[in-house]
Amino acid sequence: MRAVRGVMAALALVAGIAAGAAQAQQAPMTPMASPAEPDAIALNTGGFAGSTGPETWFEQWGDPFVRNVTIATLTPVLPDPDKATGAAVIVAPGGGFMFLSMGNEGWEVAHALADRGVAAFVLKYRTRPTPQDAAAFEAGVNAMFSGAARPPAPSAQAAESPFADQVADATAAFALVRARASEWRVDPERIGMVGFSAGAMTTLATTLSSPSARPAFIGSIYGPLTTVEVPADAPPMFVALAADDPLFAHSGFGLIEAWRVAGRPVEFHLYQNGGHGFGLGNPGKTSNGWFDVFMRWLAANDFSTPTHAD
Repeated sequence: MRAVRGVMAALALVAGIAAGAAQAQQAPMTPMASPAEPDAIALNTGGFAGSTGPETWFEQWGDPFVRNVTIATLTPVLPDPDKATGAAVIVAPGGGFMFLSMGNEGWEVAHALADRGVAAFVLKYRTRPTPQDAAAFEAGVNAMFSGAARPPAPSAQAAESPFADQVADATAAFALVRARASEWRVDPERIGMVGFSAGAMTTLATTLSSPSARPAFIGSIYGPLTTVEVPADAPPMFVALAADDPLFAHSGFGLIEAWRVAGRPVEFHLYQNGGHGFGLGNPGKTSNGWFDVFMRWLAANDFSTPTHAD
């Protein structure tokens, strides 16, 4: 337990950095109406302490984002039954725990997985409170990135479990997918999780601190590579990062080495370029190919081998 607390505290420090820098290379934030989410299923994990503003959506770079999330949901994106392999992935978008990149790191990834026969489930996990006023929110993010403001030091309670809400949401997501596995044509033993940036932190924190989640495999896409104590039953892990990532490319590769030393399966791709937040990939960047590599990795490890079970 002490090792888990240490890992959570280390990730909490990284989360503070991510919250401050997640919006590098700013583009205007444009308010947008809340999209219809007819397939979203409430996870009933409670609200977020201190959050009083309503859930708010905005666009940036043409992509949808959401902030002030107090009701966690899971949205299934299922493959054609004739394509279904039985594998499933819970997709956790990033956003520095201040917001979620629902398009670039959520729905688009889920549809790409479903097109390959993998059932996908977009996790809209709870986020930290932000100002209700859009201009104040944008100014706060810009100030944080510029260094004019710093996140407060975490309390002792927060350091003990800095991602408790997000881990609870992810754990509930695993429980829901397993409970409805037959309906969704999912093999309950082949449910993994892939996260982007803060979503990668959520994925790792869930893997290390939630015994009931039990992901069959995990993917960390441009997440931190902070070293951890790896449990003996840690799942196979796929990691992708760009060498020019301004957040996480300059702190060593402790996470990879820890997995390797523990004798657990790990695959790591350090791409020449791509920056941070590239989602499925940006044209002209070497990181553009990570998704195809990830799908080959799933197949090579027999996670996406069709079962043809009803």
